[in-house]
Amino acid sequence: MKILIIGAGHAGGTAAALLRQYGHEGPIVLAGAEAAAPYQRPPLSKAWLKGEADLEALLLRPESFYAEQNIDLRTGVTAAAIDAAGKSVRFADGTVETYDTLILATGSTARKLAIPGADRPDLLELRTLEDAERLKAALRPGARLAVVGGGYVGLEAAASARALGAEVVVLERMDRVLARVASETLSTFFTDLHRAQGVDIRTGVEVTAFEDGGVRLADGSQVAADVVLVGVGGLACDGLARAAGLDCDNGVVVDESARTSDPSIYALGDMTCRPLPVHGGRMQRLESVPNALEQAKQAAAALTGRPAPAPEVPWFWSDQYEAKLQIAGLPNDADRQRVRGDLAEGRFAVFHLNGDRIVCVEAVNAPAEFMGGRQLIGRATPVDAAKLADPAVSMKAVAA
Repeated sequence: MKILIIGAGHAGGTAAALLRQYGHEGPIVLAGAEAAAPYQRPPLSKAWLKGEADLEALLLRPESFYAEQNIDLRTGVTAAAIDAAGKSVRFADGTVETYDTLILATGSTARKLAIPGADRPDLLELRTLEDAERLKAALRPGARLAVVGGGYVGLEAAASARALGAEVVVLERMDRVLARVASETLSTFFTDLHRAQGVDIRTGVEVTAFEDGGVRLADGSQVAADVVLVGVGGLACDGLARAAGLDCDNGVVVDESARTSDPSIYALGDMTCRPLPVHGGRMQRLESVPNALEQAKQAAAALTGRPAPAPEVPWFWSDQYEAKLQIAGLPNDADRQRVRGDLAEGRFAVFHLNGDRIVCVEAVNAPAEFMGGRQLIGRATPVDAAKLADPAVSMKAVAA
């Protein structure tokens, strides 16, 4: 069985490696649009920007791995169309590759703002190694960086830029940073943390144009900037899948084996809308490395006849200055919160509960709370909310 993987990022690269590890002996073609072999993306906004990591450190596996494992790695190639009936993929250079099974792992792309100047070539985003190189080259002591969007990537880039001596302003349209993805407690903590590091955070402001010398706001004022980084979320790269007739709904719809509506096609990672068994089977699109790895395991297991891996609790992380944030679970169904620890000390956790069960934990420099909360979410263990809020009670002892 010949397996063709489109997308050589974390999901696609891991799927190829796992297929060999799980015993698949047939041909594997791994095709990616970028010039580099599969690499880690999270360090792009942190260690890479600060010059603390080189390409070798970012690679998921040494380039020699692919030849050793008889994986045909093709970089710098872009898929243009899928012929699902004919089981083939046409690439932008006109070449055609056939498959028995196709795995799509094309990730997500940066959301664009529909405002004047949004197509300026000097605007930066942070999705790829090439993007990170452009931003890194622009950051220097005294440089003025405007970050449009107060999400995790924007805040991580702001922290790295401050470490390099740049002046930073973060412009967020909503009334707090991280408004779509974090509790108000967490937003307040990171706002205070960044301001203490000299970042100018402005919330409730709307960018209306990008122009020479900076960013124009709705009130008519201009924010002066030498460099503008736009980070206002991502969109699933599901164009190929839609054109091929696959079911899509905020991403390519897949089942618990990462299989699409076409039984010969699987999809992984940021581009998928997938069921979350730990959260009652809710369908959701996730952008995280753990999600990519879990779905790679699901697909590789299904294709090699291995037992399906146990469902995992979704989890995420972010590093900003000395604060290590770890999140497990999703707060969608929460009806109350409990805070454990001290925000002033920079060591705390926010637990989101539905009744007597934890559905999400946001932990800052609190690994025990993160690990304990993740386990309790996965097991749906009832907890005593009063004990949960008391740091003197161990995480093992909070169960009701």
